[in-house]
Amino acid sequence: MDNFISYISIDSDIRFGKPCIKGTRIAISDILQWLASGMTPQEIINDYPVLQDIHIRAALSFAANREAFTRIITAA
Repeated sequence: MDNFISYISIDSDIRFGKPCIKGTRIAISDILQWLASGMTPQEIINDYPVLQDIHIRAALSFAANREAFTRIITAA
């Protein structure tokens, strides 16, 4: 997913600058923690109707991209 960043914002006035889904206060880390705890994407969407499946995928893509970037920095 190349355009995941279009669904994510970073604003120092919202959640202390944590990456969030645009237009919400739902942090990417929240979504990742919910998935890690065993919630399904549909359960997350049911609990937070403002979210859509594309937001869940954007959070995963953001995390995957961040992991790849971290490996590049540590390899240098």
